[in-house]
Amino acid sequence: MSFLKKLFGGGSADAGGEAQPVAGKEIEHKGFTIRATPFKAEGQFQCCGVVVKEVDGVVKEHKFIRADRFASMDDATDIALRKGQQLVDEQGEHIFG
Repeated sequence: MSFLKKLFGGGSADAGGEAQPVAGKEIEHKGFTIRATPFKAEGQFQCCGVVVKEVDGVVKEHKFIRADRFASMDDATDIALRKGQQLVDEQGEHIFG
């Protein structure tokens, strides 16, 4: 299975039994797309996401993972979206370089 399919397609378990990141909810914020991709880690859900924007005709992505873990996928998703917004607010397009 390809990396992108695992990341965005449905998330199968890896060799250690942990779930791979699954594309969750996404929002638009100041011209950026922020996509939550939390994954299961040690019985909880780890905060993870991707910030995406087309710059000069090229799609740029910045992936982020935080140490924060949550009991529910919904909580991890909500925090990932907020962390993505914070990254955009603080760094703007400098996030890609």
